[in-house]
Amino acid sequence: MSGPSPSTAPGTLPSATPALELRELECFLVLAEELHFGRTGERLYVSQSRVSQLLRALESRIGARLVDRTSRRVRLTPLGEEFRTSLRPAYDALRATVERARSAARGIEGRLTIGFQGTADDRIMRAIDAFHRRHPGCATQIVEIPLCDPFGALRSGAVDVAVTLLPVAEPDLTLGPVFSAQQQTLAVSVRHPLASRTAIAAEDLAGTPLISPDGPAPAYWRAAHAPATTPQGRPIPAGPKVSTLQEGLTLAAAGRGGMLLCRPTADYHGRRDISFVPVTGLPDSVLGLVHHTARETARVRAFRTAVTEVAK
Repeated sequence: MSGPSPSTAPGTLPSATPALELRELECFLVLAEELHFGRTGERLYVSQSRVSQLLRALESRIGARLVDRTSRRVRLTPLGEEFRTSLRPAYDALRATVERARSAARGIEGRLTIGFQGTADDRIMRAIDAFHRRHPGCATQIVEIPLCDPFGALRSGAVDVAVTLLPVAEPDLTLGPVFSAQQQTLAVSVRHPLASRTAIAAEDLAGTPLISPDGPAPAYWRAAHAPATTPQGRPIPAGPKVSTLQEGLTLAAAGRGGMLLCRPTADYHGRRDISFVPVTGLPDSVLGLVHHTARETARVRAFRTAVTEVAK
């Protein structure tokens, strides 16, 4: 009987497929997003030459080019596009699995950063209290999320979870418990013709420019909070775009337009130069707890449980 071949160590199985390196896969996915070797290196904290080295190693393992690079641009080859589409969910699932194992090993400790839009109302504060009682070893930090960027802090890692206004239709984010459905109000200057009304119908919005959140909030999200038409299809004038809630309230007080807000936010930010008029005929304003799908941890799951129980 012959012994093992020189290239195969005793006790191991030969393989025709070279082992893939996670760093190479990570590099490829970042490059596929940036399409720029310099920016990819900055995100990975490596040099451009290291990015090129990792890419060449991955292409060598696969046996074909994944990226076409010229002096003017970088683009994925057809095989590269197909590989990215297949790789992304598998890579995200692997990262999430590793993070869950790390979290389980550490227990619920460390820090959980919670972002919120508008007002951190009583439900959120009760969920935080419940979370602290169950997991005293985990500190929480509460930060406000800009009105114009409901999902950016989740993607950058600045927050672990976020309480944001619906709708949420982001492929890389997971929507958890939904709660706090509230009637909408229209914030207008006390000098506005609608200010003295006890309530208005949604069709009345056709006469008032609506102040809306600016980008980078997605277009569908901005349209939900400053619709372009009434339910019956009458056009609503577009008002100024703002980055923060306080900017919007200030412009409303100055008579530049009206701004739709849920009732609790209106109550919290009440001021003498603004009237908050209830609006009938519009969908309720609803909050949801959101986290980045690839960054789910034991802390995130524990807080989601607390919010779910409080929201019942």
